[in-house]
Amino acid sequence: MSSEPLPVRCHVVTGKGGTGKTTVAAALALALAADGRTVLLVETEGRQGIAQLFDTPPLPYEERRVAVARGGGEVKALAIDTEEALMEYLDLFYNLRRAGRALRKMGAIDFATAIAPGLRDVLITGKVKEAVTRRHDGKRVYDAVVVDAPPTGRITRFLNVTGEMGQLARSGPIKTQSDGVMAVLKSPQTAVHLVTLLEDMPVQETADAIKELTAVGLPVGHVVVNMATEPLLPEASLSRAAEGRLTGAELAPALESVHLPGALGDPLAVEAVEHAQRWAAQDALRGDVAALGRPTIELPLLPGPMDLGALFDLAGRLEAHVRPEAAA
Repeated sequence: MSSEPLPVRCHVVTGKGGTGKTTVAAALALALAADGRTVLLVETEGRQGIAQLFDTPPLPYEERRVAVARGGGEVKALAIDTEEALMEYLDLFYNLRRAGRALRKMGAIDFATAIAPGLRDVLITGKVKEAVTRRHDGKRVYDAVVVDAPPTGRITRFLNVTGEMGQLARSGPIKTQSDGVMAVLKSPQTAVHLVTLLEDMPVQETADAIKELTAVGLPVGHVVVNMATEPLLPEASLSRAAEGRLTGAELAPALESVHLPGALGDPLAVEAVEHAQRWAAQDALRGDVAALGRPTIELPLLPGPMDLGALFDLAGRLEAHVRPEAAA
């Protein structure tokens, strides 16, 4: 049986390429599904990244369970297929599923999405809205929906294109669909979470995306600092090394005490200085992240491959941040 209703039910996860947004989205879905909840994890880019993370066959255009969360909850996953989504749309609003099949055979669907790229985003966000609001026997089918969304460079366009298209139609199914989608995406039940690394470009892209999302009224959630590393040196040594004041001569006695050549001190000192300087630069970027004014979650760089065990580890770290009762 599920716990109390979640305050945010549509979690959109974005980030610069290489920041691990798909991994964070999968871990977030596991965290939200804990204690008996049911969560849908949606893939929007056709890369089958979710299937790889959960070690399952490629996902078809149907909702399939990919994991059981702590406390008996479950995560289902869906890889959105643009053609199938368009056929659903034609059937739902125009009762034209048969015509949609004919269009697919003619190649018209590929042609339409090629000349109007925004159509693909409209169909995807429409499917997300449908999953968020879907009910069965008067109850919501999903406690939450997590979207592995496009990168930060196009996240605002992706989420807002339905509203832009709706402005072109004053009435009819397109207007109704657009208004319904934007009512969900711009409401308090949605949050756009941004994944970053403590590196200059990802942090800057995160800052730019927050400004763009805020400007069009889309709700920004957490900033997730992913793959954060810990310093390998004590604080005092770290400061000296970052300033370039650590020498091989200082390391030689310690090396010789464990029967290693003191000559190793020089190359070790070089590595220690480089590590300390990287750490100092990374730590300075924490201030830039804090200046964004959003709640921040920091996830560690985990050793080894990103398997299901690692996902559960990250999910446990996310629970207290995205589920208020878990922090109580």
